Amino acid sequence: MAKTYKHLFFDLDHTLWDFDKNSRATLNKLYHEYDLAGRGITDFEELFKVYNFQNDKLWERYRNGYIKRDELRWKRMWLMLLDFKIADTALAHELGIAYLELLPTQKLLLPNTVQMLDYCKEKQYIMHLITNGFETTQRLKLQYSGISRYFTHLITSEKCNSMKPHKDIFDFALKVAEAEKEESIMIGDAVDIDILGAINAGWDTVYFNPHQKPHERKPTHEIVDLKELIGIF
Repeated sequence: MAKTYKHLFFDLDHTLWDFDKNSRATLNKLYHEYDLAGRGITDFEELFKVYNFQNDKLWERYRNGYIKRDELRWKRMWLMLLDFKIADTALAHELGIAYLELLPTQKLLLPNTVQMLDYCKEKQYIMHLITNGFETTQRLKLQYSGISRYFTHLITSEKCNSMKPHKDIFDFALKVAEAEKEESIMIGDAVDIDILGAINAGWDTVYFNPHQKPHERKPTHEIVDLKELIGIF
């Protein structure tokens, strides 16, 4: 017999909101506005690749408590520029600010996001978000992409002073939502952050794995398309 859930907790970036495409569009606009080609960065694709590498590396350090939020925001740009032999701290700070102003105004969602959310709303599930992203940035993403109306609570790492995969943020989410873990399930794309964290907190999980990456975790369910959630809930 299928388990009955009441509360659905989603990750936002890479799960519902298309971070890769939205980030690419943002950086591409900044690439032209700041004439980075004129500064010697002639290949945007290489720039985007380097940015993603530095961003991922610094986010891992941020999650592990080695750096602060403000350092993450500008240093990913600084390290990106340094890879192209541009040692310009002022430019890095400008790019960091401009990126965060523009990024959350992008609207692209992953395929079948709205269809799936409409279904879950019709079924009267109570939906929430658990994200390591910054509070203001994530709220703007929801607003501009038009999906804020689906969610009852936005639980951010800033709000509860804990980050996925730590158990505290999941416990905090249950408290905020007035939910029990037995009636809750976590849906996310990061197997060692969303899924491992929820498993360690005693939750059921859905691993959204569109690229079918190999892993050793044991989620309750695994999907490659968000519309598959319709067959689970």
